[in-house]
Amino acid sequence: MTDSLRRTPPLPAVSPVTTQSARSAAILGWLAAAGIGGSILIMIGASLVRQAWMFPPLPTPEPGPPWEVHLAHVPAGLVIVGLWAAAVLAAGGLAAGLLAASKGARPSMRLILIAAVVAVAALTVLPPAGSTDALDYAAYGRLLVLGHNPYVTTPHFLRATHDAFAQSVPTEWQRQVSLYGPFATLEQFLAAKLGGISAARVVFWLKLWNSIAFGGVAVVLDRLLRSDPAQRLRAHLLWTLNPLLLWDLIAAGHVDVLAAAAGLIGLLAIGRQAPSVRPRLTRGLAAGALVGIAADIKINYILFAVALAWALRRSPAALATAAGGALGVLIPTYAWLGAPAARALLARRDKVSADTPYRLLFPDAGHIHNLVLLATVIFVLLAILVLRRMPPGDLLRPALRPALAISVAWLFVWPYQLPWYDAIIICVLVLYPASRLDWLVLARLTAATISNMPGNAGVLPGHLLLVIDQRVVLDLAPLVLLLAAVGLVTLAVSGRWGLRGPATGPAADDGSPGNGSPGSGISGSGGGGAEPVGT
Repeated sequence: MTDSLRRTPPLPAVSPVTTQSARSAAILGWLAAAGIGGSILIMIGASLVRQAWMFPPLPTPEPGPPWEVHLAHVPAGLVIVGLWAAAVLAAGGLAAGLLAASKGARPSMRLILIAAVVAVAALTVLPPAGSTDALDYAAYGRLLVLGHNPYVTTPHFLRATHDAFAQSVPTEWQRQVSLYGPFATLEQFLAAKLGGISAARVVFWLKLWNSIAFGGVAVVLDRLLRSDPAQRLRAHLLWTLNPLLLWDLIAAGHVDVLAAAAGLIGLLAIGRQAPSVRPRLTRGLAAGALVGIAADIKINYILFAVALAWALRRSPAALATAAGGALGVLIPTYAWLGAPAARALLARRDKVSADTPYRLLFPDAGHIHNLVLLATVIFVLLAILVLRRMPPGDLLRPALRPALAISVAWLFVWPYQLPWYDAIIICVLVLYPASRLDWLVLARLTAATISNMPGNAGVLPGHLLLVIDQRVVLDLAPLVLLLAAVGLVTLAVSGRWGLRGPATGPAADDGSPGNGSPGSGISGSGGGGAEPVGT
């Protein structure tokens, strides 16, 4: 017996580092669940009582959807503070989740997906909150149903004719023609046909399609990353269960999620292939058509067309078929609605958003006529820099890296930006290896979302919360956005991206950097992109 015990090999010692890391991952995981869960619950609650705190009124149909709890005594101030707290909880929860994932946390993916489905479904069947843009969409669809071109006729027509939509048209949009692409207008027309004379019902259809597109992206990401648990978890944190995105895209009902879904699938449509393999022409045609649809919804997604062209540059035939697919979408829809639809592309060329970092550099930024020219120069230079310095990522999906580089450069420096625009980079970022860029994107999205909260709240001018809100918008948020832009330049110049996870595919054949270090070479990318216009 003694000899037997002596021959038994000793048990391996438990590494204190591993144990400590697992304990840290578990704690961070619980913090992430608390922050993300608490944030989503607050957002659902705010949407549920929208009528008590947000303008303009939106009478809900009987029976719904959308459904709403009519409580006349919910203080608008309480909702404002609650939404600010929700954004802070969301940012903290997401940060904790990303750190937990990097430390090896692997929570139940089924539980995460179920939570996401419940959150999206709840926000879909509730009235739009946090923004009035969905009401604008409904008004433009209603105009087209009545036989009027929304690029010529403004929603004031509905008020003048005592249409049922009149009371739900936001004041600031009554005399504004549509600023959205023809494909978005077609979607609004179909929703208006289904919703009839109820603005709330029309908005529900718009939100339903947004949610389907949002879920479609989540499914695509899940299938593409299912063999990499860490990347899969990160993708669902940044996209599927991201409360900030849920608030900006699903609760508010912004059309950007449709463009993001079409654009991402278009970039992926050319398939996985080595750089030396020519893509099939049918794939190029499909990719071009899908990216064309994305740009036909929101013109800033023309950046994805630039990225697609760069990815197909070695195959003139595939590039030509992709261009044909895009033009096959864009030309008929713009011809349908005429020159006014094309003029809408430039409608916001001289505008700046309230939280733009340019206000810190130029206090009168909103009245600088050459600001767009300056921003265009900065954007092109930054896009070239990021394209040349960004690590390759997945070399078998050549359109993802240029799409991310160009979109990030645009989003970080363009004067007119809103938080729901961030969908253009997050849908691609999640397929790129984890890096320090994640933190810049999260900081940008958080600051921009808070600065746009709560959205048309019913509090009187001079209210303390409005004063605080103005200080956040005019001081803190632009500072965070400026620091994020500086951080992006720093990452690109230094090459210290902090990439986690190896690039996939064969070595690049155009000099792309392998690890993002300063001496690792540069890619052959030298192009910028067409001037985008935010809408």
